[in-house]
Amino acid sequence: MYRKEVNEHSPLRILDKSIHGGLGKGNLGVVMARAGVGKTACLVQIGLDDLMRDRPVLHLTLEQSVEHVQSWYDALFDDLALQNDLEDQESERARLAAQRLIYSFSDHELWPERLEKTVAMFKKHLDFDPAAILVDGYDWAAHSVTENAAMIGAFKAYAKMLGAELWMTAQTHREGTGDHPNKVPPPCDAYANLIDVAVFLEPHGELVALRLLKDHGNAAPHDTRLNLHPDTLRLADSEDKNRNPRMPPSAFTLLSGGAEGAEACFGRCAEKWGLMELNFSFDGRTPKRTRGLVRLSDAELAQGAVSQVYMEAHMHRSYPATPLFQKTLQSIWHQVNTAQEVFTVGVLLEDGTVKGGTGWAAELARVWNKPVYVFDQERNAWFSWQEKEWVKEDAPVIKARRFTGTGTRYLSDQGRAAVEELFERSFGKQS
Repeated sequence: MYRKEVNEHSPLRILDKSIHGGLGKGNLGVVMARAGVGKTACLVQIGLDDLMRDRPVLHLTLEQSVEHVQSWYDALFDDLALQNDLEDQESERARLAAQRLIYSFSDHELWPERLEKTVAMFKKHLDFDPAAILVDGYDWAAHSVTENAAMIGAFKAYAKMLGAELWMTAQTHREGTGDHPNKVPPPCDAYANLIDVAVFLEPHGELVALRLLKDHGNAAPHDTRLNLHPDTLRLADSEDKNRNPRMPPSAFTLLSGGAEGAEACFGRCAEKWGLMELNFSFDGRTPKRTRGLVRLSDAELAQGAVSQVYMEAHMHRSYPATPLFQKTLQSIWHQVNTAQEVFTVGVLLEDGTVKGGTGWAAELARVWNKPVYVFDQERNAWFSWQEKEWVKEDAPVIKARRFTGTGTRYLSDQGRAAVEELFERSFGKQS
């Protein structure tokens, strides 16, 4: 297909129809969900749809790195291109990138004056005028209702002045929302009069349905018929019989470190089943696997640096302060940062952490609300993190196109079999 045909068949046209023509300039749409359900993926697809229609997008993130958001755009564009057999994929990718700006606020704060200064900076230096402003990670409970209402009203007024649509995300909580809300839930309920369109991501097992809780001034919002694809978090029409095609193994990428033991086992399986492979390393370290080797510079390693105090608070133990070990921990940050789910092999400790240095990968996944699975070699079983505890998993499969595979250097026969069976369940038997 060509881009025009892809636009016409986009699931976002269903959302536009459901909200009677789209969000509209100066209006506010909010994507609401519990942690880890798919808010960022949904927001990125709204942005990607705008870009495909030649509408410049400013994506502001208050929680994640630019690289993390970029990885979502890349993965979802790859999926869109594959599903629609898009012509001239790389030229289209470059065209979209030229119309998109991603900016991260490391202090997690956004207020009206800061938004105006940011847009003015991009206008002055890049001649960039956004048609859509996306804000991911805004804390709706950080200020009083009066202060928040004033700021959100100012965000909308500025978007209207620019002639841009404004989309934001909001994190909800089960105790205040329930499983099937019928109106805008906390913490956004206090600002319902400022929200023009409210989209709620509602989990049903592996399926996540998009529900409209507010559609401008319409009393009875339409059913969007949209779901998030369980493998890729791609938006799909629930009535499309082809909505759940399984991606070929070559569409998946293993992010690892290539070390002896579990990481080398993940890498061998990735090569055997035909997956792409990226192994992050650095000067002074010799990985067991060199397929897809990425040597990180000192500046790149520094992106993953955290203080010893922070590390001890999360892991409940200290690690060697040697440069080699600290760089290894920093390289693990790169393995997890752009992954969409994490698998590790080791031993779960009583405090909920995973034994050893690669336990940092599992902890990062928990902190960043990524799906994370641990094969415990002592219990001979898989476990997944579910909100507040590790829960036994019978037979996990690899669902995300970019996933981390890591773990202990001391891989047991049971651990090796668990990794091989994981790939077999996910990608089929090898003859």
